[in-house]
Amino acid sequence: MSRKLFGTDGIRGQANAHPMTADIAMRVGMAAGHLYTKGTHRHRVVIGKDTRLSGYVMESALVAGFTSVGMDVFQLGPTPTPAVAMLTRSLRADLGVMISASHNPFQDNGIKIFGPDGYKLSDEDEMRIEEVVEGDVSALLAAPDKMGRAKRLDGVYDRYIEYAKRTLDRAIRLDGLKVVVDCAHGAAYRVAPQSLWELGADVVALGIEPNGFNINRDCGSTSPDALCRKVRQVGADIGIALDGDADRVLISDETGQLIDGDQLLAVIAEAWAGGGRLSGGGVVATVMSNLGLERFLGGLGLALLRTPVGDRYVVERMRAEGYNLGGEQSGHIVMSDYTTTGDGLVTALQILSVVIASGKPVSEVCKRFAPVPQVLKSVRTNGSKPLEDSKVQTCIEQNRLKLGNNGRLLIRPSGTEPVVRVMAEGDDEGLVNAVVGNIIEAIEGATAH
Repeated sequence: MSRKLFGTDGIRGQANAHPMTADIAMRVGMAAGHLYTKGTHRHRVVIGKDTRLSGYVMESALVAGFTSVGMDVFQLGPTPTPAVAMLTRSLRADLGVMISASHNPFQDNGIKIFGPDGYKLSDEDEMRIEEVVEGDVSALLAAPDKMGRAKRLDGVYDRYIEYAKRTLDRAIRLDGLKVVVDCAHGAAYRVAPQSLWELGADVVALGIEPNGFNINRDCGSTSPDALCRKVRQVGADIGIALDGDADRVLISDETGQLIDGDQLLAVIAEAWAGGGRLSGGGVVATVMSNLGLERFLGGLGLALLRTPVGDRYVVERMRAEGYNLGGEQSGHIVMSDYTTTGDGLVTALQILSVVIASGKPVSEVCKRFAPVPQVLKSVRTNGSKPLEDSKVQTCIEQNRLKLGNNGRLLIRPSGTEPVVRVMAEGDDEGLVNAVVGNIIEAIEGATAH
């Protein structure tokens, strides 16, 4: 059975259009609530969201779905995704739900579901939910005296701030550091600046005025130019760019140069390996991570295990093989000693701890390897399937042969948008650009037909 609702990171799409409608959200709440109602205790679910206008509709629909099958609901309000995962465990909830489309524009929204252990649901569990959603959900309705209650939970921000701060050694302070943090007008617009300030930093905060429409718009980790400019303008020591739900982060050094997730993985891996804290003998990353990272880790005697794109697959591999560090080039960094999912703020704090211990500027600490030239481009498909076209397939194989053994080629349809992503890397930058250009042109030709 093929998946119809869930993609690589939950359910995602344009708000008020299938599958992101109130009806589907309510049915998902009913299905998930039914499947996770086990035993005689009062079952509970925590629901967080980012700052999108459509979050109000999705939240109300999910609350209706969960309470109608007998689950109590704790509504967290605008909350980072990692806070939802953490509170699911802390509150001994049966489920956690985050309403967010992460780095997408405000028009989109999504539903991510966490199990009672704080980890995202498996493919199998998501398939079970889909099967129930497609059936007659009226049979799931609880008796009048068994329906659930819903209430707003107070103190959510304080809980998450203290949790994030406790991931650092108590002796570490940020006194004397000027930090620019861009919260993308998203879920961390309060907690990230407050956490950094409480640790002693001089904080310059951007993207902290959400209005329902401006999440990720020309700001945050997907548009970090404003952050980099502000770092140079105010003479900051570091810039921190979060995305809409704060599960990913990119860093700017003091010169305004951007540092991606691969470099962050290298920094943390080297520091943890040196301190005897790195488990598994390496790092888990995706097929998108740069070949330069793999070579750098190899030089330290560490392995790089690759997974399909999506932090959920990184986490699954980490859990299966005993690794405590993994992530994506995009800035999803998972540190299982602290979190069950990507956490942009906690990742930034770990980087700051390495910077403070070294006494060196961010530009020196976070430039661990020279990336191999890598080009990534996306082409919209308009709902077509160009990768099934014989001319496109021939073009891909021809260009794969051109790269040979000194590079990598990856073509994949996005799990969250109607686009095909084409990535190539290799030591010859001109060849890499040509290969990507050839394949993009072939896909565009097939899409136009």
